Amino acid sequence: MKSLRASFILILGLTLTLVGCSESQDKVIKIGATVGPHAQVAEAVAKQAKAEGIAVEVVEFSDYISPNAGLADGSLDLNSYQHQPFLDNYNQNNGSQLVSMGRSILMRMGIYSDRVEHVDALPNGAQIAIPNDPTNAGRALLLLQEAGLITLADSVGFKATLQDIIANPKQLEFVEVEAAQLPRSLQDVDAAAITMNYVMSSGLSPSEQGIFLESKNAPLAVMVVAAREEDKDNPDLQRLVALFQSQQTRDFLEKTFKGTIEPAF
Repeated sequence: MKSLRASFILILGLTLTLVGCSESQDKVIKIGATVGPHAQVAEAVAKQAKAEGIAVEVVEFSDYISPNAGLADGSLDLNSYQHQPFLDNYNQNNGSQLVSMGRSILMRMGIYSDRVEHVDALPNGAQIAIPNDPTNAGRALLLLQEAGLITLADSVGFKATLQDIIANPKQLEFVEVEAAQLPRSLQDVDAAAITMNYVMSSGLSPSEQGIFLESKNAPLAVMVVAAREEDKDNPDLQRLVALFQSQQTRDFLEKTFKGTIEPAF
C-alpha cells in the first residue's frame, strides 16, 4: 500500500513537472511595436528568437499610447517603439512603472538641403524650415544649436521656441511648416529640419541630402525596448533584448534601411 502511494506521488510529481516545463516552453512572448520600421525590426528579432526556440509574437499598433498601455496591463511582455523621454512621460502621466531594458534603433532628426552640402555653406539670411508642432520645433532648434547655427537661452531644452534664440549670427529666417510637409519644402527653402520618419516616407537620403544629423546619443533619437519593472531581470526577455542588439540585427538594419534607421547599440 505504501509502495503504491509512493509510486502515485512520484508519478504525480513527474506529471506536474512535465506540465510546468510544457507551459514554460509553450509560452509566447508578445512584443508590441508600431507599424513600420519598429515592427519590421521586431519581426527580424522574432525570427532570430525562433531559431533559439523562443516563441515571439509581434503585435502591431497604429498609435503611440496602446503599446505602453498593453505593456502596463500585462497583455504585452515587451515593446519597442519609443524613446526614453516618451516612456518617462507615459509613466508620469499614468502611474505606471515601465523601464527601458536597452537600446534598439536610432531615428535621428537631421538638417537636409538640396542647395548646400554642409551647414557652414548656408548663406546669410538663409531660410530654414522647422516643424510647427511644439515638441519637434524644440527638437529642431536644439539641432540647429548643435550644428552651431544658433544659440538658445539656457535650460530651455525641448521646450525651446523661436523666442528663445539669443544669437543668430547668420540672420537665418525660420519658416514653420507642418512636419509631414517638410521634405516637400526643400524646393522652396535653403534647408529643413526633418524627423527620420518623414525622411523615410519621402525617399530623402541622409547620406546625400543630410547636411547635419543629431548625435547618436540624442535622447529623442535613441529608441528603447521597454518592459514592466518587475520583469526587467527575466532571462527570456533579457535574451530578446540581446537579439535586438545582435550583429544579425545590425546587418538587417543596414540591408533594409540603408542608413535611415541605424543601430543604437
